[in-house]
Parts: sequence; structure tokens; C-alpha cells
Amino acid sequence: MRALRVQLQPDLSRCIETVARDEYERGLRSLLAGADDEHLAERTDLLRLFLETADFSDLRRQSEGYLLEGKKVAFVVYKDEGVLRYELQVS
Repeated sequence: MRALRVQLQPDLSRCIETVARDEYERGLRSLLAGADDEHLAERTDLLRLFLETADFSDLRRQSEGYLLEGKKVAFVVYKDEGVLRYELQVS
């Protein structure tokens, strides 16, 4: 089975923390409404863990300069051998 990878794309109006929180809340609402989706449950749990552990001031600092230059930024969040990881991608 391929490891779940969640891509989050902040911009100048929504920082990485806001994007992650919005995605987490959307998934949680669907699950509470009765969605029986294992992938959605795994995604929501991954986002919860990210929200609980990430240093968002550092992530904002990493991405802000690229965003001000007009570049697209994405953070890819995933688990590697049970450990939460995330990487910054710029295009």
C-alpha cells in the first residue's frame, strides 16, 4: 500500500496553519456526518498530528519569501516509518 501524502498549498492570504486547519475540519465534518472512508480518516488523522506538532512560525518563515516572489509553495505531509514528516516544494 502506498503511503498517504497530503499536499497543502498556502498563499499570501492563507498561511500553512490555516490551510491545514481548514482541511482537517473539512475531513472531520465529513467523518462526523457519517462518511465511512478509511482514506479520509487516515488523512484527517495525519492532519491532526501535523497541527499538533508542527512549528508553524518556522513553516511560515520558510514559505513567506517564496510567496512574496510570486512562486507557488506546497508542503507535503506524510509519515515515514511511523514518523510525521513534511517537505517544502517550490515551483
